[in-house]
Amino acid sequence: MKISKLTWGVKASFRNYVEGMGGSVTLDEGVTRSDDGSFVFTAHPDSDLSIAMDGSAAGCARFIGGVTFDAHGGMLNACLRELAVEASDEGLVLTVLEAPMNDQRCAIATLSLLDTGADGSLTLASAITMDGMYQIADNYPPGTELDPLVLQ
Repeated sequence: MKISKLTWGVKASFRNYVEGMGGSVTLDEGVTRSDDGSFVFTAHPDSDLSIAMDGSAAGCARFIGGVTFDAHGGMLNACLRELAVEASDEGLVLTVLEAPMNDQRCAIATLSLLDTGADGSLTLASAITMDGMYQIADNYPPGTELDPLVLQ
């Protein structure tokens, strides 16, 4: 399957909190928002990620653009830019390019295969990592379930 896009809402309660507190969610470089509030990222054309029916994976799919959450006069500021789904020694992970306390790409969520759609889409469960806790918001301890991620 050639991956063309990633749809992920991060965490619905987080989105609702940011927007409910008068904060903002800013999209850039072609990222769009779906009807349910999740974010749609377009894949780089050179992505080579493959995921088998048993959930094993190889390669990487990188995605264009970013989402920035801002609230409390900048006290809450989370930027998720240039996401990638990568096969690693620890399994399948979601990584970001820019991350506080990291000068290189870091894993913000672990992923596991939930479902394969009739259309070939893949739905993956996501759980926040320690780096993800620092990147998104320190309210969610490692292992907290995030929104499912869909690859199409």
